[in-house]
Amino acid sequence: MLTPETTDGPYYPRKISNDYDNDLAKIKGSGREAAGEMLYLTGRVLNLAGQPLADARVEIWQCDGNGVYHHIDDSSYALRDKAFQGFGHVMTDQVGRFSFRTIVPVPYPGRTPHIHIKVYDNHRARLTTQLYLEGHRQNDLDFLFHILTLAERRQVEMRLTPVVNGERKAFRTAIELVVSS
Repeated sequence: MLTPETTDGPYYPRKISNDYDNDLAKIKGSGREAAGEMLYLTGRVLNLAGQPLADARVEIWQCDGNGVYHHIDDSSYALRDKAFQGFGHVMTDQVGRFSFRTIVPVPYPGRTPHIHIKVYDNHRARLTTQLYLEGHRQNDLDFLFHILTLAERRQVEMRLTPVVNGERKAFRTAIELVVSS
């Protein structure tokens, strides 16, 4: 089943910073890491036949631990966590795998916690969707999550598993993204 499509949202980056790798929790040259609980997001990109999509570009963007997007149009932009990258990308390997280090998404007014994700293949957008925290109490109130069928929700829900990461609370999750050919 194809991963359900959703919107880019109003905060897709218009300007990409110099640091846009797959580690959103640490900006190169910064003396600290982003606030929030750490999240190791891994996954695979597959076509409808279940074959891996190698060399696809996977992008994510999300608000920081303060609920602020690193986008000039966010009315709370001045309150952003300057140690959080806000946007990152990575290329899938030969078996379609990707990984990101980011923070567990937080809610902000009007939205349940989520991470935006976009997949490109040969410079063509193949998928734009949002990933949600499984079982979060605000999911059913969220206007985008609410319109998904139960099967679609299961495809874009992240089940967080605690991991040992020193003193800092951390989680991991894995997701499969199925795109059209």
